[in-house]
Amino acid sequence: MDTRHIHIKDFNYDLPDERIAKFPVAQRDHSKLLVYNKGEVSEDMFYNIASHLPEGALMVFNNTRVIQARIHFRKETGALIEVFLLEPARPADYEQMFQSRGGCAWLCMVGNLKKWKEGPLRRTFEVKGRSVTITAVRSHEQGTSHWIDFTWDADVTFADILDSVGELPIPPYLNRDTEESDKVTYQTVYSKIKGSVAAPTAGLHFTEDVLRSIDLRGIEREELTLHVGAGTFRPVKSEEIAGHDMHTEYISVSRATLERLASHGAQAIAVGTTSVRTLESLYYVGARLASNPDATEADLHISQWEPYDTHPAITPLEAVSNIIAYLDRNGMGAFHGSTQIIIAPGYDYKIVKMLVTNFHQPQSTLLLLVSAFVHGDWRKIYDYALSHDFRFLSYGDSSLLIP
Repeated sequence: MDTRHIHIKDFNYDLPDERIAKFPVAQRDHSKLLVYNKGEVSEDMFYNIASHLPEGALMVFNNTRVIQARIHFRKETGALIEVFLLEPARPADYEQMFQSRGGCAWLCMVGNLKKWKEGPLRRTFEVKGRSVTITAVRSHEQGTSHWIDFTWDADVTFADILDSVGELPIPPYLNRDTEESDKVTYQTVYSKIKGSVAAPTAGLHFTEDVLRSIDLRGIEREELTLHVGAGTFRPVKSEEIAGHDMHTEYISVSRATLERLASHGAQAIAVGTTSVRTLESLYYVGARLASNPDATEADLHISQWEPYDTHPAITPLEAVSNIIAYLDRNGMGAFHGSTQIIIAPGYDYKIVKMLVTNFHQPQSTLLLLVSAFVHGDWRKIYDYALSHDFRFLSYGDSSLLIP
């Protein structure tokens, strides 16, 4: 199959608005679970997911935490401008960014841009009992994003500012304002590392009870980090997917997680498409290191079409072992990199053997990823979900896919 020439219209289905879950169920783990097992479809409750998983397997979670990435400013004219933080520009490191004091810069989307022709935007608010004024200045365009310089006049961190004035960016298709409850329900119970502008939603179903049931089954758990970008919501507008540019996302995987992955033969159950993108990208990172062991982080960026243009002759275990050796040579405790990988029919999965995921939008790159995983059998899954009252998208129900 020539993946580039896939027509996105072939991945359309009718999703009535009433099937989109506007809010989560009252108890996370009381969502429904569709189980697709080698072509057979059944259903259960999510709190029983451990019973469907093989004992002794490795389950990998994305521990990213959603930031309050929307900041609203009002101009003196009364116009409301929304600045949506996409990725840090100066400093470019997420951890350093959130500890910045006095100033920083982000690549952003700007809502109501036509009303912000020039000049700074300002907003005054309280942080920990102190009055703070933040100023935003548009610098230049970078691709489809705007470079925005922020400065503020108090000795507080940018993390403090976002906690005080930022708004959690729930998905646009919910067609509602963010509510206070979203600050809890739109984070996974294991979220730790700030940086995403969208939740890794497959993880929203897990509770401490479900995690314990997974542990009791002898399934090992590991975490990695992929900061989810706003591009995850960007529809495919080109007729063929060759015309769709995937967004870059930043990944971090500790040496300990890589070691655990290697001990499982570089095979894993992925929780969410973000974990899939990270794990599968690791294979191509390891393949790149096989031919260029002294590569820099920039050299190890995985481009959109790399899986289709290269066919490395190494096993997934060799690839993971190459990354561990690379970390050891450079005295590093974790691999940090970036990926633009697009996973679509024609893709050959290397590391992920089972997938926990929600139900995705029609004509989306995430639906392409699912189709590739179940060898094109996605319509059986989605027809079942639509005819059995499953709830769709970020706050909807879940599926366990075993190809």
